[in-house]
Amino acid sequence: MTPLGFWRLGAAGGVPWLRFTDQAGLLLLFALGTVALTAAVLGPGSGLRSLVRWGRFTPATLAWGIGGGVLAAAPVLLLSLPTPLPSRGGAVAVTLLPVLLLFSLAGNLAEEVLFRGFLQGRLEQHAGAVRAALLSALLFAACHAFLASTVTDVGWPLLAFTLYEGLICAFLRLRSGVIAAALAHGAAIFLLASALV
Repeated sequence: MTPLGFWRLGAAGGVPWLRFTDQAGLLLLFALGTVALTAAVLGPGSGLRSLVRWGRFTPATLAWGIGGGVLAAAPVLLLSLPTPLPSRGGAVAVTLLPVLLLFSLAGNLAEEVLFRGFLQGRLEQHAGAVRAALLSALLFAACHAFLASTVTDVGWPLLAFTLYEGLICAFLRLRSGVIAAALAHGAAIFLLASALV
């Protein structure tokens, strides 16, 4: 997405920022494509499907997910407040926010199915629940090293954020399932990319 200009990542004063394309149709296409791809991977006959512990979609799960997203985004948002908005990616059109929310939730559902579903589910079979949560968070951050150092010049702040976010999502998955982790991940990315703060 970076070379094609579909998103921009940067750091202002050591604090990472994120903006996606302002083309609503493209974001919607990516969101639907990601959901379709995730559904295909989880389709009938997939041996991986049994590793994903979804949890139940309840008001408590929704609250844990949104709370986790706010908790994940809060340090970045608070540290970025002194930096003027143009220096951290600029404003986002209010009309884009509903599509950006859908994109954030759908795109990060795929990552959560991969890291907190397949990976953490598999690790739990061999390493125990807490160790699996910690390992999935570490591997999640490690998988962002190329993005942090080569594709963008954000560097360690991106790795620190992905480790912190990964820990929150891993323990939410442990407590409430992949639904809560996916909600937290999507909410955090939406809060960071929407320029609401």
